[in-house]
Order: sequence, then C-alpha cells, then structure tokens
Amino acid sequence: MSKILVIEDEAAIRRVLVKILSEENEAYKVDEAEDGLAGIEKIKDEDFDLILCDIKMPKMDGVEVLEAVKKIKPEVPIVMISGHGDLDTAVNTMRLGAFDYISKPPDLNRLLNTVRNALDRKELVVENKILKKKVSKKYEMIGESEVISQIKSIIDKVAPTDARVLITGPNGTGKELVAHWLHEKSTRSKGSLIEVNCAAIPSELIESELFGHVKGAFTSANKDRAGKFEAANGGTIFLDEIGDMSLSAQAKVLRALQESRVQRVGSDKDIKVDVRVIAATNKNLKKEIEEGRFREDLYHRLAVILVKVPALNDRREDIPLLVEHFSNKIASEQGTAKKGFSDKAIKLLQEYDWTGNIRELRNVIERLIILGGNEVSEQDVKLFASK
Repeated sequence: MSKILVIEDEAAIRRVLVKILSEENEAYKVDEAEDGLAGIEKIKDEDFDLILCDIKMPKMDGVEVLEAVKKIKPEVPIVMISGHGDLDTAVNTMRLGAFDYISKPPDLNRLLNTVRNALDRKELVVENKILKKKVSKKYEMIGESEVISQIKSIIDKVAPTDARVLITGPNGTGKELVAHWLHEKSTRSKGSLIEVNCAAIPSELIESELFGHVKGAFTSANKDRAGKFEAANGGTIFLDEIGDMSLSAQAKVLRALQESRVQRVGSDKDIKVDVRVIAATNKNLKKEIEEGRFREDLYHRLAVILVKVPALNDRREDIPLLVEHFSNKIASEQGTAKKGFSDKAIKLLQEYDWTGNIRELRNVIERLIILGGNEVSEQDVKLFASK
C-alpha cells in the first residue's frame, strides 16, 4: 500500500488528482489537504510515501511546504504542481529538493509516470536505510564495561572529524570494529572504507597495492592499476597491521599524509587524494621505533588520536553480553533455535584465560551451541571449551 497526499487549494483539481490516482492502482491510498498548513499537520501525524503539492496556495505556499517537509520527513519525495505562471518557480523547487513537477491541467500519462517513478525512488531510499542499519549492526560493538564505554565515547567525538586514528590492541580484540564505527559515524560514510591488511601483502607488492602502478613498472605490471589510496578517495583507508609495513612503504605513506598526494609505482606524476587514514597494530610501535623497524615521524602522523582496545581478560564483565550476542548471531546464521546458557556456564566462561580474545570466545560459543545440550551447562563448558 502506497500512501499519497495531495495538497491543492483548488477543489476541482484536487478532486481530479485524487480520482485519477485512486482509480489507477488499488494499492494507492490517497489523502488530501486544502492548503499547506493542513498538509503539514497531516505529514507530521502520518507517514506518506509521496506528496503532490501545489505551488501557489494561501496561508503557506508550496515552496514553504517543500522546505518544511525536507526538515521533518526528508525521505518523502515531493512532486510540485505548477500553473503556467509558476514554471520558473517549479524548476527552482527541484534545486531545493523536489522530485519533479507537473503542470496544470495535468497530463494523465506524465502524472502517472511521475508518481510511479517517485514511489520507486522512495522504496529505494527505504531499502538503502535498512541495508545501512544491517551493515552497522554487523560491526556493532558489544559491551558496557567502563573501558568499552570510553572507546564508544571517543568514537562519537572523533568520528565527525578528519583526525587520524591509531588503534592498538592484541589480536582478536576487535580493532577493525573500531575502524568501521569511525567510518560509519563520519561525514565520509557515503564514501568507501578500503581495508588493507599490511601483514598479508608481500613486502615487494605493498607499495603497488597502496599506491598503484603504471604499465611496465615491474615484470607482471601489464596495465596501469590504481592503488588503495585512490580507491579510498573521498572516504577512509584502514591500514590494518601497519607495524608490518616495510620502511620504504612507510616513507611513501608519510608523504601521502603530508601532501595528500600519491605516486603510482613507476610514475613521477602526483595524484591528489582526499583520504582519512585509520591504522591499527598489535605491535608496540614505540619499541619498533627504538629497534629501527618503524618511522617515528610516521607514528606521530598516525597517532593523532590513540585508541587502545583491551584484551577480553580485561573486560570480563562484558562476557555475558558477548555470549548472548554470539548465540543470537550463530542461531540466525545457521537457521537454528537459539540456545541458552546456564548461569554456571556463563560464570565458568568468565573465568577462562582468553588468549585469543573475542575471536576465540566466538569460536567457543559456536562449538558449545553445536555440541552442547538444549541449554549449555557448566559440564558442557568443561567438556567442549577446553583448550
């Protein structure tokens, strides 16, 4: 069912529009308002999928209605209805965010095509919002411990800025979740988040991966190729395990940060990039600097904001919440009923030494759900969670 609101002060035209739309499709539920003020009251109280609004009306004209709707229900498309003398105004309303305009008297085919297109657009906007929520939930940070609450607070303060962030912490603690949250809560969230695992790329290929190359730069370079910095233009690049990056690549990253420019391997041409850099490592970079394996100047460029993600052993109070989260997630993924955990089972899990951190806990929960009883017991934990 698509709900459509017609705002038109001329009763005859209003009746025609309501009749045409109601008879066109049984799925169209059409409401009406005789002026802009009445229309805005209806929009505040109800959710409409489309609004048709006249431009010249008493009390509140169509431009004012458009501006008000963009503030209170920005996702709802608005089609303006223009008289012959309103054409310039109608065109201007599209710059203000109107979906389209139709002239009086309305041409039947144009009216119905415009309505269908506007409703399709609204459906896409809603689907994208749902998808965005799903993506956000995938990278949800679970926990209410003091240290996790502090990290969430830092993310909320830092995300809207372009400040570089260095995330530290042991393997399996969720450093990538912090990076995703920083990106999704930033003004760059419409751009790409490009992830680069510096430890997984051979040292001789890391510069090509990051900055791209030109044809003939090396033996296998049979065509020009853009690098990750170019791919992240307008968005964020996440340099995971940056402590494993070669010194030569570090020098190029430092230049990219200083000048917002990169050079493809084999080229002397500068390419301008607008990229926010988030880096992560499980290494002690200050120790790496002392031993000559990491550039101190790069460290200070990256560590504008430092976020330390704790080991799971340092936030044991979050384990019940994590068990609940992973139980729901695993049941959903496997299409099975969710299993509960007894209080004694939870307590025992809280006492374990989680050297593999959250990644290890997730694997143990999956094992217990598969092998344990209908309710995972203390005995199940002793049997199946042992190392």
